Amino acid sequence: MSFFPKIAFQYEVEEYLTKVFRNNELITALGTEEAENKYQSLLSHLSHPPAFTSVRVNTHLASVKHVKKLLFEEIQKQFKGLRVPVLEHPKLQDILLIPVIGPRQDLKQHASEVIVGAQCGYAVLRGAHVYVPGIVSISRFVKAGDLVSVYSDIEGKCKRGAKEFNGVKVFLGNGISELSRSEIFSSSGPLKGLGIRMIEPVYLSPSFDNVLPSYLFLQNLPSVVVSHILNPQPGEKILDMCAAPGGKTTHLATLMHDQGEVIAMDKIANKVKKIKQNAELLQLNCIKAFCYDGTKALSVEKREDKQEGPPFLPESFDRILLDAPCSGMGQRPNMSYSSTLKEVTSYQPLQRKLFTVAVKLLKPGGVLVYSTCTITLSENEEQVAWALKTFPCLQLHPQEPHIGGEGMKGAGLSLDELKLLQRFDPSAVTLQGMDINSLQDSREDDLISLANKDCIGFFIAKFIKSDSK
Repeated sequence: MSFFPKIAFQYEVEEYLTKVFRNNELITALGTEEAENKYQSLLSHLSHPPAFTSVRVNTHLASVKHVKKLLFEEIQKQFKGLRVPVLEHPKLQDILLIPVIGPRQDLKQHASEVIVGAQCGYAVLRGAHVYVPGIVSISRFVKAGDLVSVYSDIEGKCKRGAKEFNGVKVFLGNGISELSRSEIFSSSGPLKGLGIRMIEPVYLSPSFDNVLPSYLFLQNLPSVVVSHILNPQPGEKILDMCAAPGGKTTHLATLMHDQGEVIAMDKIANKVKKIKQNAELLQLNCIKAFCYDGTKALSVEKREDKQEGPPFLPESFDRILLDAPCSGMGQRPNMSYSSTLKEVTSYQPLQRKLFTVAVKLLKPGGVLVYSTCTITLSENEEQVAWALKTFPCLQLHPQEPHIGGEGMKGAGLSLDELKLLQRFDPSAVTLQGMDINSLQDSREDDLISLANKDCIGFFIAKFIKSDSK
């Protein structure tokens, strides 16, 4: 079942990906037909949202049981008494999972239309309402209180302020306009705030706008796994090299019971501000965030004793997380990927620069976790093969918990090495919808298994540094 079109790429990128997923190693292992079926399944999955909304509980402030009760009550209110369960993950004790109901194919489409940008559309598919800045077009004569159908302009071709749009658009559901057309496109400047309150979304998923903000952090399941794999301990000095917006940073600080030091870096000032805001909201004091380019974070000169921030001396950190900038092809939902092949292939050299600095900053015996939210070989398994060849001091290490699948063939890694990696591959399950009846009939174990697989595309590798050479 595929409700939305498969993700569309620029021609050169599609050619590139086709070669990746039909590489000789993979074809030899799976056969041409199975390899092709897996690739086509992946493209379909990427255009749909994951089957579950996952939220991480801030266990620094509240217990999982307490937050689970509060969240269940909130969802009951939002879903008007529909009994959708809130599940605890057996291997990730600080995560709660909410099944996503949909796609709902029986919704009536109304004459009045609202067109939103692609990014706003993806947020709506994951439970968000429509905010004014995301609105590109709205039918003439729409007033506050009117019932409207919301569509996503996935190709970005609708002109702002248009009264109608006949290009490629994808139906997202129905809502009630909070403002009139004239207010939304006011000449006095763009408005902020809620534009359309979704009442019949194609995918029914809870909205987390101001819902238990100090207790919950909306975070994809594999992103939660990463911090558990790094496994920071109280009192240690941790580096999160590319930290914005701070989901993993705050998770690391929570796992350390806010004892020790978490240094968070990002080279964009507004993103660093967001890290600090999240740390303050979750009441975590051991985080120190700096606006700094991670490729320049290694100091070649002696530091001042009182200097807190980067650059740092070699072997300064017990554990390092390199959640690297990447092509982001694993993000879901995404119906149209706009990056060029030049942009896609630009990430590998940047990741290697960051990785080289990370190895030098890590203490002997320290742990380095490398992760991306993309599906390519060049940014994932090829980087592992390069790292093992370039840095004899590094050894691949088993990951706990191991929830995703093994690494993908094609980079020349051995079967044993591939088993030490984690690749979250959405095509590992059949794309399926979920209605309230099938949900009630499902066993909890089966739902957890589905949540582990039907998530975003993601990759994790864990290394131990054996000595200082």
